[in-house]
Amino acid sequence: MTLTNSSYGETLLNNRLVAIIFLLLLTVGMSFGAKNLYFDNDYRAFFGKTNPQLDAFERLQKTYTKIDNVQFAVEPKPGSNASSVQILSAIEELTELAWQIPYSLRVDSISNYQHTEVDEDDLLVEDLYEFAEELDEQKLEAIRKIISTEPSIIGRIHDPKHRSTAVTATVQLPGKDPMEVVEVVEASRLLKETIERNHDVKLRLGGIAVFNNAFLEASQNDMMTLMPAMYLVILVVTYLMIRSIYATAMVVLIIVPSITFAMGFGGWIGVGLTPPSASAPTVITTLAVADSIHFLVTMFQRMKAGHSQRDSIIYSLSVNGKPIFLTSITTAVGFLSLNFSDSPPFHDLGNITAAGVMAAWLFSVMLLPILMSFVTVKPRETLGFLNNYMGKMGEFISSKYKAVLLVSIFISVLVTAAITRNEINDDFLKYFDEDITFRADTDWISQNLTGLNQIQFDMQSKKPNGISDPVFLNKLERFANWARNHEVVTNVQSITDVFKRLNRDLNGGDVEFYRIPENRELSAQYLLLYELSLPFGLDLNNQIDIDKSSTQVIVTIDDLTTNQIKAWISEAETFLENELGMDTVAAGPTVMFSYIAERNIQGMLWGTLYAVLIISGIILIALKDVRLGLLSLVPNVLPAALAFGVWGLFVGQVNMAVAVVTGMALGVIVDDSVHFLTKYQLARKNDNLSAEKAVVSAFSGVGTALLVTTIILVAGFAILAQSSFGLNSAMASLTAIALFMALVADLTILPALLILLDRKINKSNASDNVVTA
Repeated sequence: MTLTNSSYGETLLNNRLVAIIFLLLLTVGMSFGAKNLYFDNDYRAFFGKTNPQLDAFERLQKTYTKIDNVQFAVEPKPGSNASSVQILSAIEELTELAWQIPYSLRVDSISNYQHTEVDEDDLLVEDLYEFAEELDEQKLEAIRKIISTEPSIIGRIHDPKHRSTAVTATVQLPGKDPMEVVEVVEASRLLKETIERNHDVKLRLGGIAVFNNAFLEASQNDMMTLMPAMYLVILVVTYLMIRSIYATAMVVLIIVPSITFAMGFGGWIGVGLTPPSASAPTVITTLAVADSIHFLVTMFQRMKAGHSQRDSIIYSLSVNGKPIFLTSITTAVGFLSLNFSDSPPFHDLGNITAAGVMAAWLFSVMLLPILMSFVTVKPRETLGFLNNYMGKMGEFISSKYKAVLLVSIFISVLVTAAITRNEINDDFLKYFDEDITFRADTDWISQNLTGLNQIQFDMQSKKPNGISDPVFLNKLERFANWARNHEVVTNVQSITDVFKRLNRDLNGGDVEFYRIPENRELSAQYLLLYELSLPFGLDLNNQIDIDKSSTQVIVTIDDLTTNQIKAWISEAETFLENELGMDTVAAGPTVMFSYIAERNIQGMLWGTLYAVLIISGIILIALKDVRLGLLSLVPNVLPAALAFGVWGLFVGQVNMAVAVVTGMALGVIVDDSVHFLTKYQLARKNDNLSAEKAVVSAFSGVGTALLVTTIILVAGFAILAQSSFGLNSAMASLTAIALFMALVADLTILPALLILLDRKINKSNASDNVVTA
């Protein structure tokens, strides 16, 4: 079915009922897939199955207790501190109740810290304190000394300056239902309210489980706030541009089935909604409007020239059918390039949006013309004003094309030079806006207690019971001491602290024995004695494996940027290999997020390259003109470069979401140049106009539509930039910049290049004619 001649329009309007039934059946059938959609709130969803950092982390998870947790940090009132009787009492009750959190596996706090003492020949391992309100001052001082000096406590569950203390509940989710983490967080929030009410204290919630839940809440928040805002902007801007209530309503009517089609498609392919993929409806809404606007603007222009509404509908289809299809398919290709991203949520965003874009194309060239044929509408003067303005702009560009080209090249070189100011950097805690409770609480905990950045090292002795070997333990101790000497490190959790403490206590509390035992058998006996004394739920499975051949060292560091974290990891791995002869690599969520941006960029380089080649090939085939096809690369590739230049000037940090913008934006950017080139080509071939006049004709014919669609596209992505999820916000902001740059390039550089190229060809042809003569 071709959309480039009037016969299609005639056929469509003569068979309106059949077309509507076809579209209805197609949409309903695809929309049924939406029942399969679910919210995926696991941070692991951001990493592909072949991601080496994810693979290392999952191997670690199978060996030791998982580190998914909820952290309750106490914020003392002014004039108080985290070691007061009031807070010790709150911690004691919170520790007991935290075991009731769903899927709770372990609870750690200063209250149930397993303190060791020796009573004659017996080793006593018991909670640090109980009945806090009955403690005398001597006992309180002893507790304060322990919680401000014990390495396994300070910087992990208690601040040595007593600014905060925490209860950490480790949870092990079955993984059968994405809502399990919601259940954990809701129970934790209720517990938080209970403790705050009972003890008049303030608690902050952090931890991996709350981090996971923040992804879900960000997705739901965006869908509830951004979509209504998007529709409002579309209604206002579309009405202001075409001044028709009915036409504006029909544009919205086109958007709705496009979104339901796309989300149903996502359900059929098994997509789990994450913040990036949940933004697809907003993106589709923005892109769907562009197709409709091109059709409506041309239709109203034709009607203002005195033609009937039916004739204008058919004419608009014949003029816009080809460019709308081209822009839709190129946009879809651009979004499909996101499949080269190393992060699956961006695959989902690309696939859902590509489906939505093609659905929007179908509805724009079938349903919209039919709907517009049912009632009589009248065009308003607004379009005439814009057409006149665009025509004058075309005349100016044509007469000053050399100056326009020189100025454009000069500015482009200056702006693109700033690309080098960008650096691959990320901070996954900053993915969430400060007005999100999780972000505010985590920032406070990081500043007053400990960070969310935990880096895990799986230390292998490579033999059963090898962790009791003094040689191996001394290697661990050297690494732990090396890590603690770094200012950014807030805590190092190592089994060596247990061995040193046991060695001291079992030698009469002599501080001279606070060191690694010198005898392997003695170390093994100490460990066995200690394990047998531990209560249920507080064993050492989070630190040693089942056959005691390996142990994990967990290093907690401050809230740092990706580059700083990677630099520290590299230094740590180098120390382990060169100084200790251990081939241990860092693992954990912090490590995974630190490398994802770099891997994303590497993957998207290929994705963007393929997108450029495919899109260029489509344009070449469609225009049937190699010269115009190659020329189109300039206004299609340049805007993305300019956008990254602007980003380098004002932001300078590229995260994993920004990495996907080039391929995604490329498909959208092509829209304007395709419409302009198509109109220019028609003016040159059908109307036999000169290059200068063909440019003016293109400005008059599609300039208004380009301006209107760009305003709507930029407005749409500007709304998405208000997302509370930083990845969506950064991606949308950069895309909006690229779209604006694309409009400028298509209305300046492109027409100037067309005239310059045409003149060179004419001179070449003239020279050939002279030689022939």
